[in-house]
Amino acid sequence: MKKTRKLQKLRPTSSLVKNALFNILGDIEGITFIDLFAGTGQIGMEAQKRGARVIFVEKNPSLASSIRKKAQGKVVCTDALKFLHKLKDSPDVIFADPPYNFSRYVELIYKAIETLSPGGIFILEHDKWHSFDADEERVYGDTVLSFWRKAP
Repeated sequence: MKKTRKLQKLRPTSSLVKNALFNILGDIEGITFIDLFAGTGQIGMEAQKRGARVIFVEKNPSLASSIRKKAQGKVVCTDALKFLHKLKDSPDVIFADPPYNFSRYVELIYKAIETLSPGGIFILEHDKWHSFDADEERVYGDTVLSFWRKAP
């Protein structure tokens, strides 16, 4: 029963949003892609299919274990912000899909952008009731993809 309640809180990215995301990103072969708040890991797994080296970051141990069974990339079971603060290498793309009631959006945005390699992209999936000063936003129903690009 407990596991069911936890899984009901998952909000996997819709196919429409996932397809739009990867159409916007274009060719990602060979890049380093971080899937923060990975959940089911579907975004990172799609990035892998397209040739990216992926690091999945998921705090929930059972979800992280499930990703390990399905995915090829590195899976880190920890808090997303703790992960970013300890990250030594600069990724090309960071995708984050935190819970909609997440309270540390501003810290997440600044740390993710700071962590990126020059020219890298941070993508935040969030609900339409939150608004951020992004370089670009795309709206898909109640879901928004906000994009920030780090200067080259």
